[in-house]
Amino acid sequence: MATIAPDVTGLDYFTDRSVLLDPYDYFNAVREGGPVQQMKARDILLVTGFREAVEILLDTKHFSSFINPDPLAPLPFVPEGDDITAQVAAADKGNPMLDLMVAYDGERHAAARSLLNPLFTPSRLKANEAFMHSYGDAMARDFVARGGCEAIGEIATPFVTMVIADLLGVPEDDREEFRKVIDAGPPPGNMDAADEPQQSHPLMYMAAFFMRYLSERRAAPRDDVMTALSLATYPDGSEPPLIEAVKTAMFLFAAGQDTSAKLIGNSLRYLCENPEMQDRLRADRSQIGPFLEEMLRLEGSTKGTFRVCQKATTVGGHAIPAGKKIMIAVSAANRDPRRWDNPNDFLLNRPKIREHLAFGRGAHTCAGAPLARAEVAILLDRLLEHTSAITLDESVHGPKGARTIDYEPSYIIRGLANLHVRFAPA
Repeated sequence: MATIAPDVTGLDYFTDRSVLLDPYDYFNAVREGGPVQQMKARDILLVTGFREAVEILLDTKHFSSFINPDPLAPLPFVPEGDDITAQVAAADKGNPMLDLMVAYDGERHAAARSLLNPLFTPSRLKANEAFMHSYGDAMARDFVARGGCEAIGEIATPFVTMVIADLLGVPEDDREEFRKVIDAGPPPGNMDAADEPQQSHPLMYMAAFFMRYLSERRAAPRDDVMTALSLATYPDGSEPPLIEAVKTAMFLFAAGQDTSAKLIGNSLRYLCENPEMQDRLRADRSQIGPFLEEMLRLEGSTKGTFRVCQKATTVGGHAIPAGKKIMIAVSAANRDPRRWDNPNDFLLNRPKIREHLAFGRGAHTCAGAPLARAEVAILLDRLLEHTSAITLDESVHGPKGARTIDYEPSYIIRGLANLHVRFAPA
C-alpha cells in the first residue's frame, strides 16, 4: 500500500523547526495550490511563483516595504479602505533603530540609498578587493595548515566581517568587538521568538560607534571613507540628518556580514558533498562565478522578504486587500518549475541564471550584491588554491546519507549554524 505523504501546508513556517531544516518541501506543497496562497497558520499571503514575486517586487505603488525587518509585528494602525498609502507614510514604528532603509519607500528610500555611493566607487571597491585577496589568502593558508576548522565561526564570519569593516573604514580595534556582538545576538527573523519584537541590541550597540565615527568626521574631516560617508548629501544636495548616515552604515555592516557569511557556508557544504565540482573549479577558476550564481539560486542566504499591500490589487489571480501582509519567498521563486528547468538540480552555467532573485529585484535590490559576489568568490578561490580536497568532518556531521546539519533558527536567513570541515593541502 502506498504511503500518503503528510500535508505540511498547515505548519507554521515562522516557528516550526521541520520547516527550518527543509523549507523547500513546504514551499513546494503550498505552491501546488497556486503561486499566491494564504498561509494556513498565519494571516499572511505566501508568494512562491517567480513571475508573481517579480511583479510585487517591482510594484512600489501597491506594495510597501514598511513591515521590514519585523514583519510579524502588528501594524501600528487599523487599515481603512482600499488605499492605506497615507496611513503607511504617516506610521511610526516606535523603535527608531528598526526604522531602517530596508523599510523605506519611494523618494525616502532612494535618498537613503544614495548615501552608500561613497562606499561603492571603483577605486574603493578595487582597494577592498585587494584586501579581500590578501586577507583571504592568509586565512586559507592558516586553516589548511591546521587541517580543518569550524568554517562558519572561524572562516566565513570573520572574513566577511573584516571585509565590510575595511570597506566602511571601521577602526581595527573595534572590528572584532562588532563581530562578537552580532554573533551573540539572535538571528534576524528569530524563529525562537517569532511573535516577540525583533531585538535591536546589536544595531543599537553599533549605532553608538558609528555615531561617534561620523560626528567626528563631520567636525574634522579626514581623507577616508568614513568622512565621505559623513559628508554625503542627498540627490537634491541637502545634508541628511546624521542618524540616517549612521543607520545606513550599521545596517550595511550587519546585513552584509550575515548574508555573505551564510552564502560561504552554504557553498562550502555543497562543495564538500560534491568533490567532482571542487575538482572542476580547481581546474578552471573562472567557473567560480557561474558556480556562485547557481548557488544563489539553489541555496541563497535569503529565504524571503516582506511587503504590505497599501492599495488593493490582484496578483496571480489572487485579490489582495489593502493592509494584507505578504511574504515573497525568494528561495521558492528561485525554484519555481514554471521558470526554471529541473529547478531542484544544480546546473553550472544555467541559461539566464542572473535573473534569479537572491538579491531581490527593483528599488530594493541588494546594494551590496557586487561586494557579496566578490568576497565569496575570492575566499573560495583562495581555499581551492591551497587545498586538494575539502571534506565534511564526519566525526561531527556523520557519514554521507546520514548527515547531522544544524541551521540558524531564522525565518528570513538560510544559513548553517556550524560547518566542521577538513582540508587536505594542495
